[in-house]
Amino acid sequence: MENTIFSILPPIIAIVMVLLTRRVLLSLGVGIISAALILTSFAPVGTLQELFTSFQVIFWDEGFNAYNVFILLFLLLLGIITAFVSLSGGSHAFADWASKRVKSRRGAKMLTVALGILIFIDDYFNALAVGQVARPITDRYKVSRAKLAYFIDSTAAPVCVVSPVSSWGAAIIGIIATILAGQTFVEYSALEAFLWMAPMNFYVIAALAIVFFVAYRDVDFGEMKKHEVNAIENGQLYDPEKSIPGEMKEEFPSHSHGRVLDLLLPILVLVAGTIAAMLWTGYQNAGQQLDIWLIFENTDVPLSLLVGGLLGTITSIVLYLLQMNKNETANAGWIGKGIWAGIKSMMGAVLILIFAWSLTYLIGALETGTYLAGIVSDGNIPVSVLPVMLFLLAGVMAFSTGTSWGSFGILLPIAGTIMIEAAPELLLASLSAVLAGAVFGDHCSPISDTTILSSTGAGSNHMDHVATQLPYALTAAAIAAVGYLVIGLTGSLLWSLLAVVIILTILFVVWSQRTTTLERARNAQ
Repeated sequence: MENTIFSILPPIIAIVMVLLTRRVLLSLGVGIISAALILTSFAPVGTLQELFTSFQVIFWDEGFNAYNVFILLFLLLLGIITAFVSLSGGSHAFADWASKRVKSRRGAKMLTVALGILIFIDDYFNALAVGQVARPITDRYKVSRAKLAYFIDSTAAPVCVVSPVSSWGAAIIGIIATILAGQTFVEYSALEAFLWMAPMNFYVIAALAIVFFVAYRDVDFGEMKKHEVNAIENGQLYDPEKSIPGEMKEEFPSHSHGRVLDLLLPILVLVAGTIAAMLWTGYQNAGQQLDIWLIFENTDVPLSLLVGGLLGTITSIVLYLLQMNKNETANAGWIGKGIWAGIKSMMGAVLILIFAWSLTYLIGALETGTYLAGIVSDGNIPVSVLPVMLFLLAGVMAFSTGTSWGSFGILLPIAGTIMIEAAPELLLASLSAVLAGAVFGDHCSPISDTTILSSTGAGSNHMDHVATQLPYALTAAAIAAVGYLVIGLTGSLLWSLLAVVIILTILFVVWSQRTTTLERARNAQ
């Protein structure tokens, strides 16, 4: 049943279940079982074999699967860092320090958005690092965890997908190079094509503009409004009845010996160690050539995250050990407790990620993405609507499969082949539409790994994050769709950008007339 309409059933089942039940692991498990059943035509023994294989390849796929294992280890290390930052009092000290400089909720939110844009090396790294730095500040100013997760998620992938100096940019430039190879009409390099595509990524433009507006004006909709009102009025940053990935269960002793350095130094060491490892592994894998684009194209992101995580963890433990002589609550017994508490705090996120990867593997075996891509390539569709169609298809594919990388990895070559034959002048716009759609679908998908990690980084319930981000993502997608329709009809980047800017301006004027969440809460008191 591969590459047929039946191949889209497992992701649909998983997504519908998770939206109805809000139980992520259960829904992913049902999706995994249904995928295995369809893949083996409901053969019981074959189904069990596929289920075993789907989990086994996460750790061992014709050899040690370093990519997945290192990501999981990095999550556990991040949990340990969080535990020792809390043990040493660094989180509390940083929140006190920041509150004297960040004077308002708006300042806390704008700082988070700025950090999300500045840390653009990798979306995994962005999601977790920004959460660690921003959470003490946003907690202090009663910004809900759902809002924090939205800021993290909606700045991570959008910036990475248009930045050439990122793990995303390097991979995309490599794919573009294969598409352009041998094309005599092309007068630009893969890097130049990537840079030209950046202003054509209308979803990124709309999503980032909306993030900035929401952070500045404090305008909320739907579920997000409920979370923000609850945070402002009751100080309840998240629903205590729901599971929170990355949230510490252990009660650590309170003391007054914490310093800002106890939080910042482990994070800075983690950042510096990760970037240094990315440069080194990229340099080695590129044949020791000092070419920054080649280095980022060949960098080993999971290994780099593991190296940075280890260095950050060691730093956080050493800083706690240095408090032994002056901190009456510090003792050797808390070291083991801190490590175990950090690991336990991340186990929920680790399990969700493992289940999501298992489902992604089975969806790949069912060739769900290939089936969806074939709908466009086989259809008799007018050339002018191909950019918007590719945008929507990439969105559906990323939403269904939970992977933006997998979606644009499949669709970019297909879109390139179609447009080179049908309308070369719309080649870059169509490739950009695929990238935009992949990020959009990833933002909406509850089975996406980056969405899971954004929830983890923010300390938000996963389904609360999905439900609250959805209206903003759909709004940005609608605006982007208009942009791709205009560029398909006119072939003009200027006119399409103008259309996007006009719609955003009208939208922001209308939203500005609304009472902000903070004003509404104050009026209610």
